[in-house]
Amino acid sequence: MSKINITPELYERVKAAVAKVGYSGIDEFVAHAIENELNRLGVEEAEQQVADQLRGLGYIE
Repeated sequence: MSKINITPELYERVKAAVAKVGYSGIDEFVAHAIENELNRLGVEEAEQQVADQLRGLGYIE
């Protein structure tokens, strides 16, 4: 498993969120947060591709 470096303040915030929300641990929380962000970026990329296609067809400027 890989390790990441975060500030102590962020670590404490994550630790509090893990306890509050019910994740099994910090690793699970961080993996879930990264997965969500990657999924969000994928949607943005797909939307950009559609916009580029529509722009190319002259439907939008």
